[in-house]
Amino acid sequence: MFPLSIASQSPVTKLSPDNPKIKIFSSNKLSLLKPVPCSFHKKNPNTINNPSKPKSYPFSSILIAPDQVSPKKGKVSRGYEEKRGFGHLGSQQMLALCGLGYWMQGFRCFPWLALNFHMAHNLNLHSSTLQLLQNSGNFPMVAKPLYGILSDALYTGGARRIPYILVGVFLQVLAWGLLALIPVAREALGILMACILISNLGASITEIAKDALVAEYGKKKRLGGLQSYAFMALAVGGILGNLLGGCFLQKTPPKTMFLVFSVLLSLQLAFSSTVREKSLGLSEPSDHNLVKKSIWENIRKQISDLKTALNDDNISCPLTWIVASIATVPVLSGSIFCYQTQCLHLDPSIIGMSRVVGQLILLSTTIIYDRFWKEVPMRKLVGAVQFLYACSLLLDLVLARQINLKLGIPNEVFACCFSGLAETLAQFKLLPFSMLLASLCPQGCEGSLTSFLASSLCLSSIVSGFLGVGLASLIGITSGNYSSLPVGILIQFLAALLPLGWIHRLSMSKPIVEKERRRGMSKRTRKNRRVGRVVFGSIYVYHRERESDSDSQR
Repeated sequence: MFPLSIASQSPVTKLSPDNPKIKIFSSNKLSLLKPVPCSFHKKNPNTINNPSKPKSYPFSSILIAPDQVSPKKGKVSRGYEEKRGFGHLGSQQMLALCGLGYWMQGFRCFPWLALNFHMAHNLNLHSSTLQLLQNSGNFPMVAKPLYGILSDALYTGGARRIPYILVGVFLQVLAWGLLALIPVAREALGILMACILISNLGASITEIAKDALVAEYGKKKRLGGLQSYAFMALAVGGILGNLLGGCFLQKTPPKTMFLVFSVLLSLQLAFSSTVREKSLGLSEPSDHNLVKKSIWENIRKQISDLKTALNDDNISCPLTWIVASIATVPVLSGSIFCYQTQCLHLDPSIIGMSRVVGQLILLSTTIIYDRFWKEVPMRKLVGAVQFLYACSLLLDLVLARQINLKLGIPNEVFACCFSGLAETLAQFKLLPFSMLLASLCPQGCEGSLTSFLASSLCLSSIVSGFLGVGLASLIGITSGNYSSLPVGILIQFLAALLPLGWIHRLSMSKPIVEKERRRGMSKRTRKNRRVGRVVFGSIYVYHRERESDSDSQR
């Protein structure tokens, strides 16, 4: 019997004199190895007792290095985890980093709910002024392509994603900490606006770094469902944020909620600082490239790569559709929020619970999409979602006309169940586009393209908000007069149907992500059948070659 070495990094192997294709260990190194009995000997003991049948694996044990076997995991579980891509420490760190980051992103509704009530009730801002501040605070997010290009081109300490996450989280801690601890920051409108801008600047930097990290890691490890996992974490954070936000507002002032969120951000900052990109298995810059290329050359290269990617119709057509579908709908969120709190006198817990119901629906639809709707052509799926989104806007008309009371449904129940549905559908509509662009993103351009997408979506949202402010002023919606609100809602509904007119810009073919995954699976399956390898965790035994060699020796 020949002792077969499967330790790929062992420097002490040598060729067998009887069979040059088989490597054996020198005798003075065998003490470093331990035998692992093969499971097929237990099933067929005659293989060992009858050496005249070499086709039944002509070796009794496999010698492997001790660092190749985990003492805590069996062969089956280890092999499954490696097949899924979650078996290594780096993958577990990535899942924790991604899950916590997107959970905190969804949990941002917790302090923002308190901030909206603080501006509407404590500062007595007009509904149009409130919506204007909300949309103006999003201007730092328009510069996301700059952050993405810097993230792709500029390495900091040998890393180009996690350092930007740390910077963004720190800026958020600073902004919300000032609002929590300094009273004048909450009362002076100028300082309040500055804190909002700093907070959104940090959030935009963090989001771009996370999105690029997810896209880069998902392509490298072939994990097509990582975006769905991120959306699930985002939805869970939104559920808890709105649920706890409504409860906190009844018992504590807004500054306490700002402080709680600052503490959670500090915990995220501490955890993110312990993760190294090297442990995630991501690419690192070579010393040659660092010396040869300057920062400006890298930035110019990233801009050129971004232009090349945007010239691709497979990327530009979906991108223009989703941006136009958001920008053409005037949003009346500020007016509807003030109407619900000032005219209907809805409790903050009701507003929070309506968002919780919406996030629960978002979580459920994300899971269903990940399991069943990935194979649905994008044009059909997005067209159906857009139509449902337009119809969901009419639910606010039911509340404004008090039709629900005629049907025997109280305002609290109707607002809790249906007020957050339109926002939920608008968020879910982004998921297919995020997965599509992540799969089409060229290597090394993940941060630039995802940031351009996020910036375009943010800019379209700002345009939509300003259109809503203009519409409210045009039809005469004020803090004391909401009689024209139903007309504004009808205009919203008609505007939301307009994107269906250019839905043909979206592809009718199956999503690229699913195609690539199936093609990769089929290639691996064919390779396994052709080579005939047996997998035991991380041990690969190529037995057909051994059998042919044994037959030729006989």
